[in-house]
Amino acid sequence: MTRVLITIDDGIHAPGLSVLARAAAAAGHDVFVAAPAQQSSGSSASIMAEEDDGRIAIERRELDGLEGVATYAVHGGPGLIALIAARGAFGDPAEVVLSGVNHGANVGRAILHSGTVGAALTGGLHGARALAVSLDVGIHPEEYHWSTAAEAAVGFVPELLARPRGTVANLNAPNSREARGLVEAHLAPFGIVQTTLSESDEHHIRLAVEDLPNTPEPGSDAALLAEGWITVTGIEPVTRVPLGLEG
Repeated sequence: MTRVLITIDDGIHAPGLSVLARAAAAAGHDVFVAAPAQQSSGSSASIMAEEDDGRIAIERRELDGLEGVATYAVHGGPGLIALIAARGAFGDPAEVVLSGVNHGANVGRAILHSGTVGAALTGGLHGARALAVSLDVGIHPEEYHWSTAAEAAVGFVPELLARPRGTVANLNAPNSREARGLVEAHLAPFGIVQTTLSESDEHHIRLAVEDLPNTPEPGSDAALLAEGWITVTGIEPVTRVPLGLEG
């Protein structure tokens, strides 16, 4: 039985979190859930937290359909949660971290900013195998097919377990009942949305998220996801890159 942490950046009550946790538990894994008490999207791998005299508040919660599954709301982001889970904050550390199902795709090099991906990278940095999981819901979805992403993620766990500790991957699923299949893809140069400055004055700025107007790079995660594929991309925590300096 594999010990699995389920987390997310969308908060403890995010529907994608519950669906993923139920799918992992139904597959026979030893599941525990720990997620931010509040929305933490865009937190990357931050370990900032709401502290009281140096202590971080953790509350037991119950989620529908997860009776008997240890569930915690943490007053901190998903990167912090993956870190403290590795240190034994919720019992035995997880062998696998499943982070999601995120509301919205996480594709391209912009995954750097994602709290969902940040939790997976932090889990991998501390010895777990990890998978970030997202659903491409678009801007105004009429319905949500969380189970498409959740079932793909749980089905990918054996692939993770067959690889070394520290392996991390990023999975995106189309928002449909059935996908064309699962395919490995490279990261798009950026992503499928961009953040723009919509308002600015002396005291305030306002950001907006907009779809990118360009066609995604062929073969990239963004392009293949748009074509109806479940995409998976191997990623890794920060590593050294030689600069070739002399002397």
